[in-house]
Amino acid sequence: MADELIPADVRDFILRHIDSVAQIEALLLLRGNPQDTWNLQNIAKRLYTSEQELADVLTRLCEDGLLSCSGDTYHYDGAISELRDVVDRLATVYSHQLIAVTNMIHAKPRRIREFADAFKIRRDR
Repeated sequence: MADELIPADVRDFILRHIDSVAQIEALLLLRGNPQDTWNLQNIAKRLYTSEQELADVLTRLCEDGLLSCSGDTYHYDGAISELRDVVDRLATVYSHQLIAVTNMIHAKPRRIREFADAFKIRRDR
């Protein structure tokens, strides 16, 4: 049923880039305030989550090119245009199909992402 409620490109984006509700909430919070630069404490306070959990979430969003990160500040600038469009659609779908999107996130096997990440070539290595 979620397949019918969530467009294919948004489903694919979630499968590739979103591993938790906290991650989608952080991305959409910063997307909704693109003129602002955020720090970890402010985001955690707005999302009612721990800074420790959020640090991992933000790191992954930065690694995927969805946020700009500089030191301990974070900013959504929609740098990758092809992702900007799908993030905009994600925001719309999430606002109308919250349960379908969160069910999809919770049903997603996390170990697949961890396994795939083991093969990523990182700039810092």
